[in-house]
Amino acid sequence: MMGGYEVYVMPNTTEVSGVILAAGRGMRAYPKTKYIPKALLEVDGTPLIERNIEIMRDQLGVKKIIVVVGHYGNQIPEYLNQKNMGVEFTFVVQKQQKGIGHALLMVEEHIREDRFVVMLADEFYLDSNHRDILTMLDQDAGTDAVLLFKKVTNPSLITKNFTGNIQQGRVRSLIEKPEYPTTDMLGVGTYLLNRKVFQYIKQTPPSELRQEVEITDVLSNMARQEVVMACMLEGKYLNVNNTDDLNQANYLIREKKFSRYKVSVVIPAYNEEKTIEGVIHDFSSHPVVSEVVVVDNNSMDRTSEIAERAGARVVLEMEQGYGCALRRGLDEAAGDIIILTEADGTFRSKDVPKFMEYLKDCDMVVGTRTTRQMIEQGTNMKGLVRWVNVLFGKIIELLWWNQEPRFTDVGCTYRAIWKTSYQRIRPLLSARGPEFAPEMMIAVLICKQRIIEIPISYLQRLGGESKHSGEFSALARTALKMMKVILKYRFFAGIVSEIQARFHTGRFVGK
Repeated sequence: MMGGYEVYVMPNTTEVSGVILAAGRGMRAYPKTKYIPKALLEVDGTPLIERNIEIMRDQLGVKKIIVVVGHYGNQIPEYLNQKNMGVEFTFVVQKQQKGIGHALLMVEEHIREDRFVVMLADEFYLDSNHRDILTMLDQDAGTDAVLLFKKVTNPSLITKNFTGNIQQGRVRSLIEKPEYPTTDMLGVGTYLLNRKVFQYIKQTPPSELRQEVEITDVLSNMARQEVVMACMLEGKYLNVNNTDDLNQANYLIREKKFSRYKVSVVIPAYNEEKTIEGVIHDFSSHPVVSEVVVVDNNSMDRTSEIAERAGARVVLEMEQGYGCALRRGLDEAAGDIIILTEADGTFRSKDVPKFMEYLKDCDMVVGTRTTRQMIEQGTNMKGLVRWVNVLFGKIIELLWWNQEPRFTDVGCTYRAIWKTSYQRIRPLLSARGPEFAPEMMIAVLICKQRIIEIPISYLQRLGGESKHSGEFSALARTALKMMKVILKYRFFAGIVSEIQARFHTGRFVGK
């Protein structure tokens, strides 16, 4: 064990250093890269570059890593230097974007070992076998380079990367982004090289298309003259070019770990003694739910007593307000996933599996009560109430159009969010009343996170009318508060995003 983490390296006789290329602008991942470098984009709460550093450290035994930075490059040293990763970092700045070949050449004077591993910072690996490249090197000391390839069934993946002419395990040449691939070998961004590569970089002319020295051309020239071997990659792999790739990476790792996640259900309550017991029993009996947290917001009846008797953990929130109660519950919840619901019996646990499945693919899932077939007769989700929620949803879509949100019900508080995602938006949340619902959605958008809206069942409220929309005057007050929140965050969104960028991908810590 080293510094709280376990290092396992296959036995080998070769000590290697590491190089991570992280200078790219990440234009195709916009708007997520508007204020941060692509290397700091997170997969399941951990930046891409940190994941690749862990591979170098844990599988290859690398103790010294040179990181080439460029676009927003100061954020990467700031982030890595405050982490205790057990690795010595050297940072090199690529001031002009001249491609991967140029970036690699910049580290020549900093390389001390004859062998070094190069990884692109914006690639994602899950359950990989990187340690095998050292085994190959030990088996044949005459090997000059080892390149990683993965067999794929989708040829379009190869058209976005590169492939190779491989004969009996030896790479003879490489082809960059072939229009019509003739092989199932996908080249990935991990290379074990020796110092000969620097001479090949200097000898390789810039490409006609981009006027940059392409690393594929360099390695292809090297393969024609030197011994370059192919190592087959195992596990999952993604070249994270855009937000779709990032979403897919998050899905892959969350799906793998999903059965281990703990789920908390948070129920804000104010004088709900008639309904709270049934709601607690409904949600606590669901097999995925680990705990039910009831936030008593100064109830004057037996809400707390009944909730405790029903098996819920009761938290008291003395500051009056629906938003205050929800924030307290979110802060107190112990689960990796937090589901918000109501104490009045309008929502049912039968929709929990839908929330759980969609959470694999996003940061927050919100319900919508606009599917007519799923709304029980007698609810207040009709007429003016329904169309006010739709209107505000469309206003948020318009004002944050570059995030591509799709909302039809901003007032629905049946929703689920990752605890880590909530911690990121926590400092932006201040609404005290029902306007907390759209505020939470806007905060997620400001922090460049993903929201998916799904249809849920909506039943008639038990125990009286809604305190927020039961009467016209209450509905009008709620609508006005929601509009103020929307306009406030749209006006200050730029300032908030600038602040967010200074905290490395919006990594805020809640109470």
